Amino acid sequence: MKKLVILGGGTGGTLMANKLRKALPADDWKITLVDKEPNHYYQPGLLFIPFGLYKKEDIIKPKKKFYPKNIEVLFAEIDKIEPEKNHVLLSDMGMLNYDYLIIATGSETRPDQIDGMTGKLWRKSIFDFYTLDGALALADFFSTWKGGRLVVNIAEMPIKCPVAPMEFAFLADDYFKKRGMREKVDLTFVTPLPGAFTKPVCSEVLGGTLKKRKIKVESEFAIGHVDNEQRKIVSWDDREVPFDVLVAVPTNMGSRAIQRSGMGDELNFIPTDKHTLQSKSWENIFVIGDATDLPTSKAGSVAHFEGDIVLQNFMDMISGRMPSASFDGHSNCFIESGDGKGMLIDFNYDTEPLTGKFPIPGLGPFSLLEETAINHWGKLMFKWLYWNAIIKGRELPFVSSEMSMAGKKIPKEKNEVVTF
Repeated sequence: MKKLVILGGGTGGTLMANKLRKALPADDWKITLVDKEPNHYYQPGLLFIPFGLYKKEDIIKPKKKFYPKNIEVLFAEIDKIEPEKNHVLLSDMGMLNYDYLIIATGSETRPDQIDGMTGKLWRKSIFDFYTLDGALALADFFSTWKGGRLVVNIAEMPIKCPVAPMEFAFLADDYFKKRGMREKVDLTFVTPLPGAFTKPVCSEVLGGTLKKRKIKVESEFAIGHVDNEQRKIVSWDDREVPFDVLVAVPTNMGSRAIQRSGMGDELNFIPTDKHTLQSKSWENIFVIGDATDLPTSKAGSVAHFEGDIVLQNFMDMISGRMPSASFDGHSNCFIESGDGKGMLIDFNYDTEPLTGKFPIPGLGPFSLLEETAINHWGKLMFKWLYWNAIIKGRELPFVSSEMSMAGKKIPKEKNEVVTF
């Protein structure tokens, strides 16, 4: 019997377990999934907790609820992978052999990587919202805060869901308006990027939205350390941004098990073929989701699109064929912009976010790079799709793993567009 091991039971690992259990005969293939955490967190929901829009119970479900039947599930800590020997060492359960391995170990925030971030102000005046504890602590803080200098800072890229920090700033603006104290809050968005986003068209639109909300932008800011005494963040080139409250998006890194295994780069992300999604060093290992070093977003939608590619290429490999599926870096994301509105972006390795309609050309119902109420409701409805389709490995109507240019408007020259 062949052995397939999946490391990580989050979005990528769960959807691959579902897809592959359907594709592989149970009599011929043993599938084992390893994860240390019994609960699944709907990570996009963490954004809403600080503003009282979601509660803890709204984003947590037992992981076993989403695993397919006829797989072995081990709740265990991964010590390290020894890819040359085709086995995984588990901290309390010994050695696990495999013929094929799928790594879906994700990424984690590492505030310890920024000097001073976890000092005496941590979870008192310095908060994160990418963890449940951080989001809950921030919700308690905001409920009684009287105003001051609120700074949202991205330490460095890449991060999980690159637009989430900007969404936080938009929701903070909306939250304090509704509480009648927006004029008491000086809101600053601090980013290492040269603008609001990485691509020109999207950066211009999002930058304009920040300006409209009277949110200051401090760009190309590479944080060096946090000064807890003087309440300021200091860049490597000695620029300073003072704060009363710092909402930090710390360095994101891959699993420490990847570091112990010597399989990752300096941030513990695994060098991965950006088209086949195979490890660049071991052809019987596929990597999915945030664990990769791919030049695309670390987001649930990406793991969903990657799933089709991994499935096809895995089936090709075990049948003795060359991998036939190619991932184009497809990513899409709803951006909550406050005031009951939202935006949507859809892009890949080669095409930046553009304006247009999605997913049906000319009809939508969603508008790309445009604030609409329907996009806001799309963001809220995504939670239902996540629990009921995405992590179960099911397909979404009108949306494929390969990005479509249909309905998108490409700027040709100033004031002129080409529509596909």
